[in-house]
Amino acid sequence: MHIVRGKKIDTLYSAEQIAARNAELATQIKEGPTEDLLVISVLKGSFIFAADLIRAMHSTGMAPEVEFITLSSYGAGTVSQGVRIIKDIDSDVHGRDILLIDDILESGRTLRFAKELMLERGARNVTIAVLLDKRVKRQTELEADYVGFECPDYFVVGYGMDVAYAFRELPFVGIVTGDAE
Repeated sequence: MHIVRGKKIDTLYSAEQIAARNAELATQIKEGPTEDLLVISVLKGSFIFAADLIRAMHSTGMAPEVEFITLSSYGAGTVSQGVRIIKDIDSDVHGRDILLIDDILESGRTLRFAKELMLERGARNVTIAVLLDKRVKRQTELEADYVGFECPDYFVVGYGMDVAYAFRELPFVGIVTGDAE
């Protein structure tokens, strides 16, 4: 257990577990479609995972180009549930292999939108890598190609993921379990 900003946080996945899994994922990704590879990190939560995974990919000899996209889900709980682009990529994806990287696959709406968008723009192939897969929250028929860890039904923080903009800096994935005494 850690005490951070007056909160108790239990470790779900340690920094060491994450680093080892990133190395395994990089090896798996290298075996997949990687011709003229463009990695697109879905911001904001994926930034630490994406950076570490890209460095692990580099250690396998890969040298992908890297882009960032910021998407926002809106209308949660309404009929018009959708996704909008806050910040788009600058690169042309036509004919390229794309790897989307995100922190957590929950409902699947945002990643499904991103994948369909890249395919509509002419990407040759689009694969998805996520640090965490929370299947219990899935609302669409989308699966990640590369998964770091299965995530139990907890609200998680750390390793780029936050609650009210806090805890992103933690080197592990944790669960806020209460206030420190």
